Amino acid sequence: MKITGFRLGLLSAPLRVPFRTALREVSRVEDIVVELYTADGAVGRGEAPPTAAVTGETLGSIEAALRGHICPSLVGREADGMEELLSAISRSIVGNTSAKAAAEIAVWDLYAQQYGLPLYKLLGGGKSGLETDLTISVNDPETMARDTADALSRGYDTLKIKVGENPALDLDRLRAVRAAAPEAVIRIDANQAWTSRQAVRLLEEMQAQGLRIELVEQPVKGKDLDGLQFVTTHSPVPVMADESVFSPQDAMTILQRHAADYINIKLMKCGGLSNALRIASAAEVCGVECMIGCMLEAKVSVTAAVHLACARGIITRVDLDGPALCSADPVAGGAVFSGRHISLSDEPGLGITGISGMRYLD
Repeated sequence: MKITGFRLGLLSAPLRVPFRTALREVSRVEDIVVELYTADGAVGRGEAPPTAAVTGETLGSIEAALRGHICPSLVGREADGMEELLSAISRSIVGNTSAKAAAEIAVWDLYAQQYGLPLYKLLGGGKSGLETDLTISVNDPETMARDTADALSRGYDTLKIKVGENPALDLDRLRAVRAAAPEAVIRIDANQAWTSRQAVRLLEEMQAQGLRIELVEQPVKGKDLDGLQFVTTHSPVPVMADESVFSPQDAMTILQRHAADYINIKLMKCGGLSNALRIASAAEVCGVECMIGCMLEAKVSVTAAVHLACARGIITRVDLDGPALCSADPVAGGAVFSGRHISLSDEPGLGITGISGMRYLD
C-alpha cells in the first residue's frame, strides 16, 4: 500500500452565525484538505484550518508547508510503516502544527483502512459515540441569550460560552445566558483575555451570583504559566489549559506544576494524533481529565478527533462542534452529528468517502 501521490483542496462552508471570540471573528470555515493516494486506489484524507491568532498558520502557509515539504516526504513510502511516516512528517518542516496534523490524519486514515478497521478500534477504543457541547460566541448579552435559546432548541444541554472581549460585560453576558438556560451545564472560555488577578475576581463574582460555571478555559495568556497556576490555586472554578498546551512537553509542564485542573487536546495545536495520544497518556498517568477540542474545523479533522476521544477514557469532555456550527456539511461519510450526539460507523479508517464542492489547488 505505497503512497504514490497527493492533492490539496480548499473546503469552504458558511457558518450559521459568525463565530466570535476574544481573538477573532469568522463567518465561514475555509480549510485546506490533503488527500494521499496509494497504488491500490485507497485515499486518506486530512484537514487543517487557518488559525493565525493561535497557531500562526494561514491558508497560504498551510498549503505551502504541505505542498513543498510535508507531502513530498511521504510519497514513495509504504502506508503501513507508521513510525517511518510519522517521523517523516515531524522532520519535514519546523512548526506548522496544523499542516502536520492534516497529513497525520490522512496517514492514520490510510493505516486503518489497510487493516479494515475504523480508526477508533485500531486505537483500542470500545465506544462509538459521544456528546458534544455547543459554543456560544461572544456578543452583547441579548444576542447571546438568543443564541443560547436556539442551542437548547437543537437539543444541546452543555454550552461553552465565549467571554473576555470586554470583561466588564462578561457578568452581564453570563447572567443573560444562565437566565436563558437555567439547567444547562455552562463552561466558559476567555481565550487568554484576562490577567490572573482579574480572572480570580471575575470567577469569584460569577459563582457568588449563582451562575454555576463548570470550568473556565484559558483565562490568561498561553505562556503565562505563573498566572495560570495562580488562577488554578485561587479560583473557585476549575481551570482548563488550552493555548498553554501545544505539545506533550507543554502538557508535562502543566501537569508537574499543577497549573491547571484539566487539559484541552486539539489536533491542530499539537501536530496530529501521535502527539495527542502522548498528551492523553501523560494525563492518564497523572489522573488529570482532558477535553477534546477543535479549531473551528469541518468534519474531516473533527472526525479524527472523535475517533481519538472514543479510544481514550481520560477524555471526559467533548468540544467538537465545528460541523454543527456550519450551515451545510460538504463531507460525505465520517462522524454523524445529530444535535449534541456524535456517532461513528464501522467503516474503515475515518469512513469519509468524499467532499462535495471542494476546489482542488492544482
